[in-house]
Amino acid sequence: MPDWGKLVHDQLAELALEPDERAEVVEELAAHFDETFMDLCKRGFNEEDATSRCLDEVRDWHSLRRNLQNARRKENVMSNRVTQLWLPGVVTFALSMGFLALAQIYGPKPWILSLGHPPVALFYIPWLFTLPPVGALGAYLSYRAGGSRGTILASIIFPVLPFVAATLVILPVSVVFDRVIAHNPAPMAIFLALVGWVIGPGIALLVGGLPMQLFIVRRLGAGRVAS
Repeated sequence: MPDWGKLVHDQLAELALEPDERAEVVEELAAHFDETFMDLCKRGFNEEDATSRCLDEVRDWHSLRRNLQNARRKENVMSNRVTQLWLPGVVTFALSMGFLALAQIYGPKPWILSLGHPPVALFYIPWLFTLPPVGALGAYLSYRAGGSRGTILASIIFPVLPFVAATLVILPVSVVFDRVIAHNPAPMAIFLALVGWVIGPGIALLVGGLPMQLFIVRRLGAGRVAS
């Protein structure tokens, strides 16, 4: 019976993956060959024919190596995106919305900024004070997962990104209707909503997140110097 582990290992020795990943790929492919070989033998093929049929499944090892490398890289990119951005983002968004709900239920009345009737912007001051630690937490979680500076920044401001997306969808519609309906207050209302739900909270998140990011960058720099 062929030593499938050694055969696959020799063919994939130049596979440009981390040793653990390469060993996992070799083990999986060797197990597949072994299973196929045993099945062919049970069906009446001798060992030589069964081995030949197994090897016929891979006619171009170079192409297989290239395909495996591309597939693994795509998996790693997707995995990194989840752990470095989406997971910290979901955590910070959930915390920010939870604190907002508490501020709306138990906190004082919001501070109102009015630029005419009816557009107003609401500022929940206690909620804004809870956002700097949330931004710092987003930066820390992204950093721990190996996020880049851009990814860390996106994790910091993630709680306001849904409001930005909603504004980008609603604003063009309001501008169109503003041309049709005289004195339409929608554009001004959207602007104030942007101030109250994006700019204000975004600044509060950055107040906590940017110092954390700066601390992380300095720590990494000090680690490189020490090493």
